[in-house]
Amino acid sequence: HENTSLQPQLPPVEQNYGATAAHVRQGPFVSVSRKGPAKRDYMIAAVLCYANLINFMDWFIVPGILLDIQKYFKLSDGDTGLLQTVFILCYMLAAPIFGYLGDRYNRKIILGAGIFFWSGVTLGSSFISESYYWIFFISRGLVGIGTASYSTVAPTIIADLFEEGKRTTMLSIFYIFIPVGSGLGYVLAAGMADVTGDWHWAFRVTPCMGGLALVLLIVLVPHRTQRRTAAHRALSISGTIRVAAEKPGVQRTAKTTWCQDVVSLAKNWSFVWSSLGLTAMAFVTGALGMWMPQFLYRAQVVQGTVSPCLQKSSNSYNSLIFGGITIGTGILGVITGAEAARRLRKINNKADPLICATSMFISALCLYISLMVAETNILSTFIFIAFGELFLSVNWAVVTDILLYVVTPRRQSTAIALQILVSHLLGDAGSPYLIGIISNAIQAKNACSFQWSFWSLQYSFIVCAFVGVFGGGFFLLTSFYIEEDRKEAER
Repeated sequence: HENTSLQPQLPPVEQNYGATAAHVRQGPFVSVSRKGPAKRDYMIAAVLCYANLINFMDWFIVPGILLDIQKYFKLSDGDTGLLQTVFILCYMLAAPIFGYLGDRYNRKIILGAGIFFWSGVTLGSSFISESYYWIFFISRGLVGIGTASYSTVAPTIIADLFEEGKRTTMLSIFYIFIPVGSGLGYVLAAGMADVTGDWHWAFRVTPCMGGLALVLLIVLVPHRTQRRTAAHRALSISGTIRVAAEKPGVQRTAKTTWCQDVVSLAKNWSFVWSSLGLTAMAFVTGALGMWMPQFLYRAQVVQGTVSPCLQKSSNSYNSLIFGGITIGTGILGVITGAEAARRLRKINNKADPLICATSMFISALCLYISLMVAETNILSTFIFIAFGELFLSVNWAVVTDILLYVVTPRRQSTAIALQILVSHLLGDAGSPYLIGIISNAIQAKNACSFQWSFWSLQYSFIVCAFVGVFGGGFFLLTSFYIEEDRKEAER
């Protein structure tokens, strides 16, 4: 059980996943039996999924009303893109800290504090006046810190509540609320701005929902959440020693430093190339999430189908439609990717990276076509954006599976941390800002007009199509090494 004091605990045991876990479970000395999950476990998981939904709704409120915020604070495209970059950077830097704390201290307190903190900051940001835009930037950074405290700890509780078969299902449900919450963030922001005529109200709904999540967390989640790792620690250590004693050819696993683990992972080419592919995915999704509703609005202004909104709150139905597309394609893509991988693995050992490479190439093509037709046909733009997001979503679950079976279990936590750090640092932390400053540079060299306002964002977005192609190439390179690295991890 978890210690509620601030005394640091022993390091968590290494978890066994994927192919390696199968070998460990077959051993005669490592066997952990546990009763099936109780109704309370499912209720706890439901509360955590609900909080994850709010988490990502809050994440994408700003892109949903980006035009209103840009006008209110009088921000350039570059400064506007920096809003999401500040959020992602703070999230990225805070996540390892909360991961460390979550392994050692009471996770319920960390979860509750995170929900309370990000809800309070979000509510406070709705009262910031137009003269203090820099406070709004700081508030988004603080929300990123609060979000990190939840995102890094909640999955570990679900993983401890359920055995392997159920655990995979429940974690899949937990993560499927990422695209659902993201899409609902657009819908909530745009809907509240339209109903009230004031975009500030969009930041006053999720704090109320967060308050409900906090109450449910306090009532339903036990103060001490059981850690399955403790039982696995004693049994796995005992099993390793006994197997080593009986089989001279089997060596005991030596503890390594963090630096040694990083060096070892750098030599694992499947991990390196798949992580770079994930980074390309994050780059594209970060840019799309921030700028696509704005791009659609500018395209419609050029076509003459909507009037430029200069003073009043803007019509946000583009955000509503884009949010709906994000929800639908996210759910369908994750399910399709997992099912396609499950079936194709039976006939091709390289199926996972080949699925990721193919979907990235198709997604990049769809995105490029959507950019090219936006000036003349907005319906076609929506259709190709939907297909682009669908094929991007295919990869999320598959990339995680790749990591879990090409990295030895004792290095998986380090591998996941590195992958998160790299994918955010080189991906969605910088892509919204990069698109914004490229757009600024193009506008600065041309006449100030609605036409060039659209073209500047269109030309900037082409960068995402090329990054998507590079991502497909990285996954293709993964396929050259994946069989060897999988066998090495199993050994």
